[in-house]
Amino acid sequence: MSEDAVRFLPYDEAVRLVAAIQEEEDLDDPDHRILTVYSHQDKELCWYDFDEVMRDAGIRQNDPAAKEKVTDYIMHHLPDWVLES
Repeated sequence: MSEDAVRFLPYDEAVRLVAAIQEEEDLDDPDHRILTVYSHQDKELCWYDFDEVMRDAGIRQNDPAAKEKVTDYIMHHLPDWVLES
């Protein structure tokens, strides 16, 4: 594993840390969506590209389980550096 490889928090730790995942407008590009992850103290932990998460999580348009799939994907892919911020 290279030094630049992203390490993810264990799922259980991510679940305890994350309070909300909010779909938002990218402030730099109004035609782009992001998913911002917040802690229980309303602190922004990190954000994800909306389209990349939908693709990587295998979510199709009008998927009734989309919310659960997004949450599960992010909880498994929360970088360990969020603990430093």
